[in-house]
Amino acid sequence: MAESFANRRATVMGLGTRGGGVGVARYLAERGAVVTVTDRRPEADLRPALAELDGLPIRYVLGRHEERDFTPEGADLVVRNPGVPRRAPLLELARSRGVPVEMEMSLFLRACPAPTVGITGTKGKTTTATLCAAMLSAWDSRTVLAGNMGVSALGQLDRMDAETPVVLELSSWQVESLIEHRLAPTIAVLTNVSEDHLDHYDGFADYAATKRGIARHQTASDALVLNREDPEAWRAASATAATVVPFGLLDEGADGAWLDGDALTWRRRGETARWERPRSIPFAGPHGAADALAALAAAALRGATPEAIQTGLSGFAGVRDRMETVAHRAGVRFVNDTTATAPAATAAALRALAGQPVFLIAGGADKMTDLTPLARAASSAERVYLLDGSATPTLAALLADRGVSYLGPFGAMDDAVDAAAAEATAGSVVLLSPGCASFGLFRDEFDRGERFRQAVARLLETTPAPGQEATTV
Repeated sequence: MAESFANRRATVMGLGTRGGGVGVARYLAERGAVVTVTDRRPEADLRPALAELDGLPIRYVLGRHEERDFTPEGADLVVRNPGVPRRAPLLELARSRGVPVEMEMSLFLRACPAPTVGITGTKGKTTTATLCAAMLSAWDSRTVLAGNMGVSALGQLDRMDAETPVVLELSSWQVESLIEHRLAPTIAVLTNVSEDHLDHYDGFADYAATKRGIARHQTASDALVLNREDPEAWRAASATAATVVPFGLLDEGADGAWLDGDALTWRRRGETARWERPRSIPFAGPHGAADALAALAAAALRGATPEAIQTGLSGFAGVRDRMETVAHRAGVRFVNDTTATAPAATAAALRALAGQPVFLIAGGADKMTDLTPLARAASSAERVYLLDGSATPTLAALLADRGVSYLGPFGAMDDAVDAAAAEATAGSVVLLSPGCASFGLFRDEFDRGERFRQAVARLLETTPAPGQEATTV
């Protein structure tokens, strides 16, 4: 693969701000490709990413795209950033003219010397991937975790050999490229499938089929770890050549990963191992148990020992921006779950906090998903504080129909946090779990989470509770 890029003209479409575009551009340039990076955003918006590529022989077309860079006259291949729609006109032009359209993940899987664990799903994929990597790291310290969390997989290639454990978090957009190029991870994990990103797909059936596509091109020597209790995910079992390894919360007594009482159980080829389910927040609720089961199944299939799996479970503190406790004030816990960008994710967060009074900050930009499940789940909250956005009027109407108390919409995170904190009492939780996209008020969901942290920190500094300690985490 390294030699095949020498003197090839490569157009990288979408530099992005989360590492993938930078990793692709660097990988190609260092292997002798003639690289053009093109992005509709102006240079001022991309300065941190551009600084990472300083000194490399790269041509930049910023603030626009040039058609020639997507035709045989200007390119031998095009690499699209995950944020670029699969059917963007210039990509369709490239395909129609015989120019292959790649993504970082298709390049990586063809170049990777080691077996890979690829994890996708509507919710839980980041937690599952990070936990799986922690288990594998306890077994083999060379373990690599990359993909849809801002870590370029191509940027890790130089530290890999045929034995390196590799864990990849894969978004639906990254799976699209695997489908297009008939690729698949050695061990695939599909955590669950529910409505999300319908503004980018031709309805739910198209989105769900894309998620299941992670297993479409697996072979008989591969394994598919699959949620037995999710009907949409389980449909992948009949559409793959891989060995299907189920996981679920209801122990069927068969091989797979199961919740038996409160124990995480793994059965495989006549052997059984059990681990106590940790009581910390990352493992709370049905989704926390499911994530742990999926992670340990993938880790065990890759070779992790029971002792390594136990070490991974015991040391796992969760993932930033996902049910992340950021502070305590006067007995109130502030939790950042900004990556809950779909109704099902917010519903899972509320289930994990069952029995605790929750003051929920939700709402935002529309992704064409049905918000009814979000409104239904929010009925368990003490009150909902709505962030402004294109989805918020619909959500407000659904809440009103159910008699759910809400305030807003708020045009700033500070205002929403202040309003929630003013009503929260000792023993309760102020939870940011929007169930919607972030665009409009925020750059992306991670910016939204950072604004929440900043708002909470400001609250602790300016209005400490009398006689109570305020602490950040």
